[in-house]
Amino acid sequence: MRIGIFGGSFNPPHQMHLEIGQEMISHGYVDRVIYVPTGKKYPKSELLEDEIRYQMVSLMTEDDSRLEVSDYELQNHLIYTYQTLDYFKEKYPNDEICFILGSDLYSSFSTWKNYPYILENYQILVVLRDDDSKEELEELYRDVTKNVLFTDVHPFVLSSTKVRDALREGNFTFVKKHLSTKVFDFIVERNLYQEKNRKGD
Repeated sequence: MRIGIFGGSFNPPHQMHLEIGQEMISHGYVDRVIYVPTGKKYPKSELLEDEIRYQMVSLMTEDDSRLEVSDYELQNHLIYTYQTLDYFKEKYPNDEICFILGSDLYSSFSTWKNYPYILENYQILVVLRDDDSKEELEELYRDVTKNVLFTDVHPFVLSSTKVRDALREGNFTFVKKHLSTKVFDFIVERNLYQEKNRKGD
């Protein structure tokens, strides 16, 4: 079995995140996707508490048995991506572990901790954004591109920032369109992404 590890702050998790996971499977790149919400080592604005983001990703994925969520990075602070991948490799020794990465992050991948190790030991499944050039990205790490696959997955590009802005503005029509029903209800019922819920800007 091929397992795709999909990390992110998921603040909140929205339809683009869901579509990437589902399309990775439907296109045959992986058989299963594990979403891994990041902890607080990444300083992001308006980052909700770990448990809240974990609950939202759980709600987003619970109706698709091929998708799941792990709290590994939330329980183990200051974890780097290579450590997360090694953890799943040890946990599932008979499966192949792949790393799902957006092309916006792939372009700055050389700044990541132990990035050559990741490129040498794990297949990277790159999701191209509309404005990113596959040819230019292929030139970045030519010596290890044997483990890099630019996928045919092209979801509607949406940022969590745009969703949060819409929530503040009360544009629930937009938000409801881009969140799963369960996540939308969870956010509205708890009045999330308002002043009292922020970890800092």
